[in-house]
Amino acid sequence: MLRVNPFAALRPQPQVASEVASVPYDVVNTEEARRLAEGHPLSFLHVVRSEIDLPPDTDPHSDLVYQRALANFQKLERDVLVREAAPAIYIYRQETTLLGKQVRQTGVVCCCHVGDYASGIIKRHEKTRKDKEDDRTRHVLTLKTNTGPVFLMYPDRASISALVEAETKAQPLYDFVAVDGVRHVVWKSAAAERYVAEFQRVEAAYVADGHHRAASAARAAAELARANPSHRGNEEYNWFLGALFPASELTILPYHRVLKDLNGLSVEALLARLRASAKVEKTSEPAPTRAGAFGMYVDHTWYRVELPEAAIDSTDPAKSLDYTLLYEHVLQPVFGIGDIRTDNRIDFVGGIRGTSELEKRVDSGRDAVAFAMRATNIDHLRRVADADQIMPPKSTWFEPKLRSGLLIHTLT
Repeated sequence: MLRVNPFAALRPQPQVASEVASVPYDVVNTEEARRLAEGHPLSFLHVVRSEIDLPPDTDPHSDLVYQRALANFQKLERDVLVREAAPAIYIYRQETTLLGKQVRQTGVVCCCHVGDYASGIIKRHEKTRKDKEDDRTRHVLTLKTNTGPVFLMYPDRASISALVEAETKAQPLYDFVAVDGVRHVVWKSAAAERYVAEFQRVEAAYVADGHHRAASAARAAAELARANPSHRGNEEYNWFLGALFPASELTILPYHRVLKDLNGLSVEALLARLRASAKVEKTSEPAPTRAGAFGMYVDHTWYRVELPEAAIDSTDPAKSLDYTLLYEHVLQPVFGIGDIRTDNRIDFVGGIRGTSELEKRVDSGRDAVAFAMRATNIDHLRRVADADQIMPPKSTWFEPKLRSGLLIHTLT
């Protein structure tokens, strides 16, 4: 039984919603965030990436950064944010074109219970990094706020889809197209209690994107509970902001890999090592089409690397993932990559940037070799999560991304 709850949202006035709404904090680095926010003083990036308003050499985890985030948030609250008079649930639709295909996803924005995350009713498929958890937990505790929703998916349910479809015929609160071409539309639900009842019939939800946000919300709730001698369990901090989407509407793009060096190998030696255990041929098509196959770009040339079928254990959801297969058969034994969460010789490129970005990075000399991956599908993700297994980091890139700052949940 999945628990959801309405909340008294803090949200921007409609006329400035497009200026306030920002990409999530974790899809841009500091310099990218600084460029996006330049000339946009209302951008929520000033809250979620507040180091952009401090000198470039500022430690992103210093006290100054969190205090600046709080000050920026309080200024927005005074100037352009409004508080709902009563708790509500919201409908959030995104429309865009991805790789030539029209995409539309419509979700329910509400609060989910940290207890459901702890018990596994809200399932995860990635490990989190402690340093990133520490950062977002401190951010939540400093602002007493969930600044962005955890992107969740649930198995399609016709009764919920019917509710959502009926409500999207009303006048929306917001309707704008962001600079990246994604249309964002938000409605305020008139039937919050019906969503509460309907989601009680949903056995599990899955974290699609935002594992660190979910983990940090749970950690912040635990810290606030410990600090509250009158804790009863019904406090607002026991809930975190979530956006629940039906699985069939979601789009996963690949998450490509790039390596800084060839581990001391020449290109010829690299190809020979790979051919000892895989089929390797030149190709004009970098995108792989079957399990256990990868596009490899090195020395201005694309190759198709295909592992034998015998190398794929289809009975094990995690081990049969292309990302696991690449690590176990190529990255670790051939390139000497250790823990890919911490090894600084590997980097990741979201599929939204395309394989041309891989060519650019290798041709420029920034990286030595790139691997084009096949996207994980929704069913495989669910199989991994249902088996309580973990994917390698950066195994899914959901697109489009949810905007931060449109609907804000405060904990007190």
